[in-house]
Amino acid sequence: MDHPYLPILILMFFAFIFTVVTIIMSDLARPSKPNAEKNSTYECGAPIFTDARGMVSVKYYIIAMLFLLFDVEAAFLYPWAINYDKETLGLFGFVEIVIFIAILLVGYFYAWRKEAFEWES
Repeated sequence: MDHPYLPILILMFFAFIFTVVTIIMSDLARPSKPNAEKNSTYECGAPIFTDARGMVSVKYYIIAMLFLLFDVEAAFLYPWAINYDKETLGLFGFVEIVIFIAILLVGYFYAWRKEAFEWES
């Protein structure tokens, strides 16, 4: 009885066994010496000086969103750059990417004019 999914089931069984054995062995091998500092909230050794729910400047989030925007831009430009030499894109692909970059530049200059890149609070 040669079932086509038998190798996958065997692999899943061994992966499960390996995971369980690794967790048990690491629990047995690690040192267990709890103390007040080890049981603290952050466990980094540095004293807590403010509440974690404190206010954060909106500029931080704006910079993060701008970073994601330009990071996604690079992710869209990479496949275009790879396929640019091929005959498939042609003039349409070139015009499309010029429009894409123009829209991003408008957004970039708008953010620059609104001083979104300034880190002063």
